[in-house]
Amino acid sequence: MVEINDNNSLILVFQDEVHFMVQATITAGWFKKGSRPKVKSFPGKDKVAYSGFVIPEDGRLFVCKPDWFNTKSTIASLREFLAVCPPPEGKKYAIVMDNASWHRAAQKAIGEGSLRHPAYYDISDYVVFIKMPPYSPDFNPIEQVWRITRRENTHNRFFEGKSELEAIVDSAFAAWMKPNEQLRSLCSFNWLM
Repeated sequence: MVEINDNNSLILVFQDEVHFMVQATITAGWFKKGSRPKVKSFPGKDKVAYSGFVIPEDGRLFVCKPDWFNTKSTIASLREFLAVCPPPEGKKYAIVMDNASWHRAAQKAIGEGSLRHPAYYDISDYVVFIKMPPYSPDFNPIEQVWRITRRENTHNRFFEGKSELEAIVDSAFAAWMKPNEQLRSLCSFNWLM
């Protein structure tokens, strides 16, 4: 268990993965009574995968696109995140992850304390892991990022194919890659001390 200490040496980061489907997702809307609206939908099950990290302190979002979610892709996404967003001098990231099997396997491979594996010092020197309680996705505020992205960019919308969906989602995420107030307020908690 990691203790968030009072000397501010840890920066909280929330991590999660998501798929955005090319097939239309239908949500509630206003229509004339008695009408039967139709939404055109892509016939396949293509999807775009993202691994994301949000830093609630300033609202920055970092995403990468693994081919699949597994231990290897989790480690690769951690390395990509650290390359683009290295922690300030003397600080580490406290990365909150859910209990997906590939997260547990990656954390075990990387190790902590005296059990750190030398092949992963580039991660373990800058990261400590915090495990979420089982079955508690509501505790991970990055889920709100996925929800807003779907609501504002993909719901009730037809995409010709995977590349069109990917361009729309990438554009939405690009707006959040610099510090911003929207994600800072959305992903911050008022912790009771």
